[in-house]
Amino acid sequence: MTLSMYQASIPVSIHVLNNLIAILEKGATYAETKKIEPSVLLNSRLYPDMFPLSRQIQIACDIVNRGAARLAGTEPPQFEDNETTFPQLIERIQKTISHLNTFKPEQIDGSEEITITLPIRDNTLSFHGMQFLLYFILPNLYFHVTTAYDILRHCGVELGKRDFLGQI
Repeated sequence: MTLSMYQASIPVSIHVLNNLIAILEKGATYAETKKIEPSVLLNSRLYPDMFPLSRQIQIACDIVNRGAARLAGTEPPQFEDNETTFPQLIERIQKTISHLNTFKPEQIDGSEEITITLPIRDNTLSFHGMQFLLYFILPNLYFHVTTAYDILRHCGVELGKRDFLGQI
């Protein structure tokens, strides 16, 4: 049995992003219940040199939007990174899921060997498609979603492993 590039990217990303929506909804409910200004949670970080919760969400969305588009050879949507509320961040995730749902298997499958060049700051990374998916897109997606989960958990939101994993 083989696993296609499409199967390893689009459904997996959508699943993780849907779980992230549920996590953010719990964060919003927690802020409301505890009478905490939502911006306190949205601007929280695990360490001073790390990005805050809101930026973790934006990056998670950008990684999969741009990654899927690069694998398919299309232009990714551009977002302004101006979300300041839980509903706005959830809407961004929903827009990302909508974009991912536009891809068909034939657009992603067969991209295993294509060359992806990625400018990052003053450097350029080069990957084959499979490496790009397995060693860049998915690890970055999981890193930023995990960090968002950890920030909210650290702030007292009652989250557990099932929230992160979602319904399988």
